[in-house]
Amino acid sequence: MISLKTGAFPLAVAGSMLLGLGASACTQAEAPATSAAEAEASVIHPVSGLPVVPLTITSGGKDILFDVEYTTDAKSEMKGLMFRQSLGPNEGMIFPNEVMSPGAPPAPRSFWMKNTVIPLDLIFIAPDSTIESIAANAEPYSLDPIASQGAVIGVLEIAGGRAAELGLQPGDKIAWEKP
Repeated sequence: MISLKTGAFPLAVAGSMLLGLGASACTQAEAPATSAAEAEASVIHPVSGLPVVPLTITSGGKDILFDVEYTTDAKSEMKGLMFRQSLGPNEGMIFPNEVMSPGAPPAPRSFWMKNTVIPLDLIFIAPDSTIESIAANAEPYSLDPIASQGAVIGVLEIAGGRAAELGLQPGDKIAWEKP
């Protein structure tokens, strides 16, 4: 069994399931051999179907680990965390600009909370991979735009109030892996 390293998701799956093969397709013993890193990179979120990647925020000299869903196309970016009933303390979703505009330079970003049931903290990521700004406790269902203060390379959504709980602030470093 392989589980996510931060334990953020209640998810442990057999090697064959990580490869996207149903249990009827092959047994665990027949599954192709993969390294732990390859298997972990293949983790798919059970609700969104998006890849789950590790993300680290370095704040106050300590590393805070998250497992985040990585948006992969316009459809997944537009849906985001809509309709979710909960989000664990070290879970989130990353919206890298490169998904919507491959090769485009950093640009201002704006989000809304349409059909989003839970409050979220939106963390805007500056071109130097630091926190540019934080929109804390975004109001569920609001259609009001929530915008970065300047050009960014992506946006991280985490549970509402979590950024304050962790003491996150502009200038903290963010690093994540691509799926």
